Amino acid sequence: MILRLIADIIILLFAPFFMAGVIKKTKAFWSGRKGPSVLQPLYDFVKLLKKDFVISQTTSGVFKIAPIVMIVSVFFASMFIPLATGESLVNISGGLIIFAYTLSLGKFFALISAMDTGSSFEGMGASREACFTSIVEPAFFITIGSIMALSGNYTFESLRQIFINAGHYGILIEIFAVVVLFLMILIEGSRVPVDDPATHLELTMIHEVMILDNSGSDLALYTWANGIKMLLISSLIAFMIIPGGLNEWVNVLAYLGIISLISVIIGTVESGMARIRMSHVFEFIFIMSSLALVVFALVTAKMFGG
Repeated sequence: MILRLIADIIILLFAPFFMAGVIKKTKAFWSGRKGPSVLQPLYDFVKLLKKDFVISQTTSGVFKIAPIVMIVSVFFASMFIPLATGESLVNISGGLIIFAYTLSLGKFFALISAMDTGSSFEGMGASREACFTSIVEPAFFITIGSIMALSGNYTFESLRQIFINAGHYGILIEIFAVVVLFLMILIEGSRVPVDDPATHLELTMIHEVMILDNSGSDLALYTWANGIKMLLISSLIAFMIIPGGLNEWVNVLAYLGIISLISVIIGTVESGMARIRMSHVFEFIFIMSSLALVVFALVTAKMFGG
């Protein structure tokens, strides 16, 4: 238990920055540049922690505590997700609901913190973020909940039992579920084609415009929390792909390999696709919902012989 806790803490401390670094390195490769070091996001994080922050006089206490609530919520949610060792610290029935709404708590404080500044731009970003989340959340519940219902085991352990419980439906269910979670990474992680973390055009910004007033350690915590959120969703994909019964060290190596591969794919997608128009973002997000319904249909067909 202690070793698992230490391993998970190390993963949460460094893996989010490693993912961001691999994404940047991949984008640099496709554009013909050398690019920054893979560890550059970690260096930037440490630099931000050393800087002082400026707080607008129009804000209240909500703005001050929001970054702390955000990072605490993602750390608490990570206890329910199997990370490098393939086992979660807390494995209880219904952990899916606690996981999802713990992340939602952090996002809620981020949203009201953006509106607390009184900025019309940040309020616009908060509105868009809330709207996108309201579409993503049901698709996530449908996908993971359907897989859990297939085995009757309502813990994240059921994600590793798809082939055992679904038979010849298993490969299709796993493929569609992985694609759903990957799209969720792009949407919740504020990545291209939905959002662009490098943009500076206020009218098209979503997540970045929400944290325009944050600086120093507050901005560092938001960056870290967003990276951990991407890592947690990526960990669900890795847990679905890695077979059970492996040695712990082999499991760790396979986990790091899949996390790296996901980061490379994200960087490749961002290099090969332009950001889509804001009016078409909803169409892209509804692809996730459509695929989630396909997973639900496959699970229903298996369970009831349709």
